[in-house]
Amino acid sequence: MSTDEGCEQRIMVLAPIGRDGPAIVDVLHRCGQVALICRDTVALLAALDHGGGAVIVAEEALFGAGVGLLAHWVDAQAPWSDLPFIVLTSRQSRPEVEAWRQRTVGMLRNASLLERPLDAATLSSVARSALRARQRQYEVRHYLAERIEAAARLEQLVDDRTHKLELANAALHQQIAEREKTEDALRQAQKMEAVGQLTGGLAHDFNNMLAGISGSLEIMQRRIDQGRHADLGRYVEIAANSSNRAAALTHRLLAFSRRQTLSPKPTDAGALILGMTELIAGTVGPMISVARGFAPGLWPILCDPHQLESAVLNLVINARDAMPDGGALTIELANTELDDAYAARHADLDAGDYVVASISDTGTGMSPETAARAFDPFFTTKPLGAGTGLGLSMVYGFVKQSKGHLRIYSEVGHGTSICVYLPRYYGDILSNTSPPAEAGMPRAQPGETVLIVDDEPSIRVLVREVLNDLGYAALEAEDGRGALQILHSDSQINLLITDVGLPNGMNGRQLADAARQNRHNLRVLFITGYAEKAAVGNGLLEEGMEVMTKPFALHALASKIREMIH
Repeated sequence: MSTDEGCEQRIMVLAPIGRDGPAIVDVLHRCGQVALICRDTVALLAALDHGGGAVIVAEEALFGAGVGLLAHWVDAQAPWSDLPFIVLTSRQSRPEVEAWRQRTVGMLRNASLLERPLDAATLSSVARSALRARQRQYEVRHYLAERIEAAARLEQLVDDRTHKLELANAALHQQIAEREKTEDALRQAQKMEAVGQLTGGLAHDFNNMLAGISGSLEIMQRRIDQGRHADLGRYVEIAANSSNRAAALTHRLLAFSRRQTLSPKPTDAGALILGMTELIAGTVGPMISVARGFAPGLWPILCDPHQLESAVLNLVINARDAMPDGGALTIELANTELDDAYAARHADLDAGDYVVASISDTGTGMSPETAARAFDPFFTTKPLGAGTGLGLSMVYGFVKQSKGHLRIYSEVGHGTSICVYLPRYYGDILSNTSPPAEAGMPRAQPGETVLIVDDEPSIRVLVREVLNDLGYAALEAEDGRGALQILHSDSQINLLITDVGLPNGMNGRQLADAARQNRHNLRVLFITGYAEKAAVGNGLLEEGMEVMTKPFALHALASKIREMIH
């Protein structure tokens, strides 16, 4: 529907019977209003296509087919349009007439009923009201047109601005590329500095350990050459202690890299920390008081208990070092729930139930900058050679590998609190009913055979000697292909012991899977110093498979073999 500005205030009159049409037009003209007589519905619709302010229609003109055309025009109005209709009615009040009138009003949408006969004042007042309402509709139309025009102008401005931004973005990408080259060079320099700090600390620690091992071996060789065997045990103990310290350091490196071999078990964190009471007290010394606060009803957690002990001990040592003049250490345990909103703000964290262990001290505290780097690899505030910067990194690696979370709160002069969140275990904790280790290593039953697969000859020799001493028949292979030749033979094999990392294209897990195709119930013990998740199936071992991490005590190896074979 298009409109002409001069037609917007006119009133169309449709009263085809008698003198109603001319009389109405005459009254409206005398009141200064423009009016137009339409002879039928078709003429009315033709006039409305050029615009109109209102329609006065006698109800008898709405009978017949024309009303359908008018209803179609009403439904097709623009969104801003709602043309006012004034319907002139008779005094008939029969129910069917009243029902028809209500339907008609609904069809016209914006209609009012005016009963005849009517006086000039009433007609003029109703007409003026209808025109005012229509004028507001035209103002809305004008406003919408201005909005559309403004939107078009804005779109053009956006297009122009977008083009300018594209040019600026291209220039920015060029600057970014140049900056990335500079940052790559800076990162390489920082990496070399970090590696230098790491190797300096590791070299210091490992040299001390190697000195204890090599010195003890040299003295033992001299004593053996001299036939002096009485005090050899003391030097064996020194060498063993140094070896254990070196193993602990490698475990810290693996924990930092999140590639250590974990054995998660349902664990009572409260009982575990209570069992460390004497160790913690001996570590912090008499100048530091130790307090514990465990919330009632602690949930069990799922983690590697030995690594949790190591993590707690690392945090205790850091707290001790932050209190050189003494102070107070507090260890607290409580249940907590991390909701979806919290989990969304932290990567690698699932919402759910956790047990939080808080280790707090009253020490020197840390600045926000130092606290932000506390878990960074190789970062340490200790003097050169006094630390490798792996203590808190190990804790971080263990917690993240256990699908947990870490938070640190610290203020200079007011101490530090580190919170470790570990996931809740839904189930009961079974008591440890394993018998204590016997003084002697368990021996083999007649005919039991073990296949050893390792590319390191010294490992094969040591394991073979232990097995032979215990009565096992030992077979050897240095890679997976050699092992498969033995496994495909008729030899009886009760257990396969294999390194995870093997040369020549087949790792230990692939060897185990290939061996089990023919020997379905073959038991497999993986021994490894670096257990990649892919090599052991993302940490999911099948029934009859176990993992031991190098270095291991030979008694522990013998016990594990006895346990797996029987």
